[in-house]
Amino acid sequence: MAAQLKRRYLRIVRKVYRFLRSPVLKRRAWIQKAIAPMFEREFWHPCRDSVATGLAIGLFVSQLPIPGQMLLAGIWSVFFRANIPIALTACWVTNPISQLPIMLFQERFGDFLRESLHIPIHPILERIQVPLGFIPGMEGESLNGGSFILGFLSLAFLFFLLAFPLIYLLSALMPRILPKTRYQRAKAKVIARQKKEESQIQPR
Repeated sequence: MAAQLKRRYLRIVRKVYRFLRSPVLKRRAWIQKAIAPMFEREFWHPCRDSVATGLAIGLFVSQLPIPGQMLLAGIWSVFFRANIPIALTACWVTNPISQLPIMLFQERFGDFLRESLHIPIHPILERIQVPLGFIPGMEGESLNGGSFILGFLSLAFLFFLLAFPLIYLLSALMPRILPKTRYQRAKAKVIARQKKEESQIQPR
């Protein structure tokens, strides 16, 4: 189990590293300057606090209808000392396939909040209507701007908050795989090495 999780994490790390080193990003000097701090080893070793913060950032950014989600998540990860591979991977909750269904759900969720909690929406946002006639079976339907904004912001904050208890529970169940801090992982390795050396020098 532990070995399998480690292999999966290393696979994520390789994919994220290739993305950050891709030719498309290398051609833009300002992007290279922005992502340079992301290659510090601290941001790539998993521990409970950094993974929880990374997942929270990634899920929050994934709900924002903006381009460059992964770049934004990476920059925020450096600022908040979060795990970069987890943050960038979580952004893929929204992808070219899931983007439209998630946007529709965000608008419906916004409608639900407005009706149940009586949240007021500015009249300008209320007037924004995005036609959905290009989607088969949704002729005459539209996306309400006010409900959509309320929906994606509410979901972003909700996913952000849920990430912490989820990762903290995972760390409690598997403390050796996901220690509380990176210092605990380093300390555990030192202790294990010392015990191994002591067992080798003990007389038989």
